[in-house]
Amino acid sequence: MTETATTPLTGKALLQRIKELADVPVREKAKRCGYYTVAKNNQVRVNVADFYSALLEARGIALSPESSKDGRGREPTYRVSVHKNYQIVIGATYTQAMGLKPGDVFEIKLGYKHIHLIQMDSDKNGVKDSIEDDENE
Repeated sequence: MTETATTPLTGKALLQRIKELADVPVREKAKRCGYYTVAKNNQVRVNVADFYSALLEARGIALSPESSKDGRGREPTYRVSVHKNYQIVIGATYTQAMGLKPGDVFEIKLGYKHIHLIQMDSDKNGVKDSIEDDENE
């Protein structure tokens, strides 16, 4: 029996699955990676276009012509990773978009698998705004 993904695979999981399916035709690869729908009459329709788009994205190739990249670094992605020194950097693109300035102070509240940053009012040392990671999802 062949194993088919229930939701479309993306990123590293998609790339790994494609390596496993090296000898399989493209339409079957797309289907096994979850890029298909089942019509009312139980007919399976494979979405090869979405499969190719996800594959290109997983390999770091962007096709969106509406991007406003100016050649001065990476595009903002709403994703960050923990660096080797265990720090997380948000980046100037986001802090500027939020109107933050050097010296702004935040309180950190840890939750289960999330972090809340609460901007403190510099005059009264009280809460100014709440900036949560949930707004970017």
